[in-house]
Amino acid sequence: MSILLYVISYFSLLVFIVACAVRALSYARAPIHLRWELYPVPHEAPHRVGHGGSYYEEPEWWTKSSPRNLLGELKSMGAEILFLKALWEFNRKLWYRSFPFHFGLYILIFAVFLILLCGLISFISPGFMQGSLAAGLQFVFRAAGGGGLALSIWGALGLLQLRLTDSRMKIYTTPGDIFNLLFFIAAFGTLSAGFLLGTGPSTGILAFTRGLLSFDTSFETTGLLAAGLVLTGLLVAYIPLTHMSHFIAKYFTYHNIRWDDAANRRGGRIEVKLAECLAYRPTWSAAHIGADGKKTWADIAASSPARGPKK
Repeated sequence: MSILLYVISYFSLLVFIVACAVRALSYARAPIHLRWELYPVPHEAPHRVGHGGSYYEEPEWWTKSSPRNLLGELKSMGAEILFLKALWEFNRKLWYRSFPFHFGLYILIFAVFLILLCGLISFISPGFMQGSLAAGLQFVFRAAGGGGLALSIWGALGLLQLRLTDSRMKIYTTPGDIFNLLFFIAAFGTLSAGFLLGTGPSTGILAFTRGLLSFDTSFETTGLLAAGLVLTGLLVAYIPLTHMSHFIAKYFTYHNIRWDDAANRRGGRIEVKLAECLAYRPTWSAAHIGADGKKTWADIAASSPARGPKK
């Protein structure tokens, strides 16, 4: 049993890392996107953010380097990532369900790092786990783990209820969305039950973590906790293979679409990317565009569109 748990855990982690890297690389290599250029942009100088200005207001701005207010970006990203600020402002009903789900996941990630830290320390120095500091760390990761699981399950149940009953949400709900929420509920519910009903320190999460780090085949656990660990491991591997990997896309959406206002300088990165796009040969079905797969974007952009579909 222990070997199977270790193999599934390491395999799930490997799939998660590789899938995330592949997605991030595919987004980074994608053609340049149509930029929104809606101000204020957080990386602008603070005195301009207040009135929605930009460095384009500067005389001869093209001779100067683009500004980069990293603190402004971090503040904006923190509010959006941690608290779902936009959802709070524009869809409060959804926020009440989505926020506990996501914030519970963040707490779980913190708990996992803390458990790994405790497991590593106990593996290197077994005597450390007998001290008061170790007891405090264990209390924190148990509280964080339990709280994170409870919040995520509560949020997932709320999202499931909303998708099944709200007429507006039904339009955008697919069988995959329902399956994803049920997967979270099943995995975290089983893990929570195994976490709460554990019989002792030799069968719990910390013992599993120590065994995972040392590949200790003597580790034993309850069937319920083992099922929870397997389901959670499979869930971790599954997430980046679906649209739930939006946490990767979000970075590119903000930095390459919403906030990108870099100048298109001669011979620069943007000019090269635009030249590549103008060489594409689109095959859109819209007849008035004339995208027959032979003309390039440059040809289409330089010609007048047809007055209507060809007869």
